[in-house]
Amino acid sequence: MTAGEVLERLKPLGEASVRARHIRDGAGENVFGVKMGDIRALAKEIKSDHELGIDLWKPGNLEARLLSTLVVKPKQFSAEDLDGMLPDVTLAWLADWLMTNVIRHHPEKEALRVKWMQSDQPARLRAGWSLTTERVTKNSGGLDLTALLDRIEREMPSAHELPKWTMNYCLAEIGINFPELRKRAVAIGESLGVYRDYPVSKGCTSPFAPIWIDAMVNRKG
Repeated sequence: MTAGEVLERLKPLGEASVRARHIRDGAGENVFGVKMGDIRALAKEIKSDHELGIDLWKPGNLEARLLSTLVVKPKQFSAEDLDGMLPDVTLAWLADWLMTNVIRHHPEKEALRVKWMQSDQPARLRAGWSLTTERVTKNSGGLDLTALLDRIEREMPSAHELPKWTMNYCLAEIGINFPELRKRAVAIGESLGVYRDYPVSKGCTSPFAPIWIDAMVNRKG
């Protein structure tokens, strides 16, 4: 199957309401409006095909890029390849699929994390904070958590929405996992008020850090 043939498969699956939502959220106009389940079903049919995945990224179509993250082989990318892909990412959904399916499985992700944490490009910075949050929860040795809280307090209010979301995620995870820093993490969240009024579906935890921290700490008992 070629990239062109895949695009022809994806296009008729698009729905106007989904397309409008993605455009509103920053995807640009090159989007069909295909549901996540349909993209995953096509990926299951294709299985692993790195060269096809690379070709699917090139046209800039959102659904093709989402599908690309599911069929490529992460370790076949160079660190430079991944760094070059991120500036094209403007939608959080695509940023998260690229992170979850590709970047987190790359052997040079720590070096990329350090590099991206110094970037002012929104998608790179989002990826840097996402990888830093992974370190906070799984392997915090060597991280200066107090310095991370200082930076979040200083930078999150004016941050672009792409990195702001993962900065908030990092703030919450520090508060959840490190009791000695919990009071400060909650205080930062209260002071900044980021996502205080964010709409939340029934049964979901609010992304407002103080509520999120409290809910997860209570859940852990």
